[in-house]
Amino acid sequence: MTAVPVFTARHVEAAVPPERAVDAVREAFVAYARGDWTMPPKVYVPAYPAGDFRAMPALGGGHALLKWVTSFPWNPALGLPTVTGLVLLSDASNGMLEAVLDAGAVTALRTGAAAVLAAETLGRTDARSAAVIGAGVNGRAAARTFVARGQDVLLWDVDPERAEGAASEVGGAVAASREDALAADVLVTVTPGHEAVFGAGTLRPGQHASLMGADGPGKSEIAVEELARVRVFCDDWTQASHNGDLVHAVEAGVIGQDAVTELGAVLSGAAEGRRTPDEITVFDSTGLAIQDLAIAVEVLDRYRIDTNDEAFSGVQTIESR
Repeated sequence: MTAVPVFTARHVEAAVPPERAVDAVREAFVAYARGDWTMPPKVYVPAYPAGDFRAMPALGGGHALLKWVTSFPWNPALGLPTVTGLVLLSDASNGMLEAVLDAGAVTALRTGAAAVLAAETLGRTDARSAAVIGAGVNGRAAARTFVARGQDVLLWDVDPERAEGAASEVGGAVAASREDALAADVLVTVTPGHEAVFGAGTLRPGQHASLMGADGPGKSEIAVEELARVRVFCDDWTQASHNGDLVHAVEAGVIGQDAVTELGAVLSGAAEGRRTPDEITVFDSTGLAIQDLAIAVEVLDRYRIDTNDEAFSGVQTIESR
């Protein structure tokens, strides 16, 4: 019998600070781009119109992962979280279960890390201002990551009280208006994706936008016309072209694979990132299991180094044969 640790959201958040999450996610993107890590396609189990379930597997670094996670956008109105589920981490050499983690916390941490990583990689080198549109769990994670990286950040949300609460929590400021937030040099959108944040002609020369909310069928944070006029990057072409903002432009026939660059290719040095200061760059994120794997491994590694670390106070275990 083996004792398998179960890491709650509190443990995940305490074990991996946002600045380390950025580094871990960067390493995962590079490993995936080089073929060292693998990731079978994400499986969607629709439960529409309420939401959907997702099964996300990955393999790398001596571990295998499966994330069973939900996306039910209307849950907050019921007092329930949008994202719930579990992450299972196993030893890839023998199949034994190594850890169970709260999927919501892992998702938020890696979403914030990927949003800021893309902004730092693709934004202008002289970018000074940052804003996050959408102050839910994942929007707060993105804002918290900006702050941890030494960047001042504005937050805007359709619910002013939610924006104020998020700004107070992460150490940011509330944007005076949606327009003020949209004027930032680098932008992160983490909205339900039911309507476009960026209409045709919205983005100005030199801006960067990390689109984190359109991670499933029917969602969109940017108009097809706007996507067609900017330089487009994504986390994974296969996934984004089927379930991200990209799918709408692909279906309209205005964007093909040759016009889109994967972020991992830029980070590994295999592709060019921003080419000019005036170029408008957009990162279409659908969320990758390799990112979840990177965070899960970070938590487990730290736990194994010091099980008695304050971050792991109260960790329970389950028995695995």
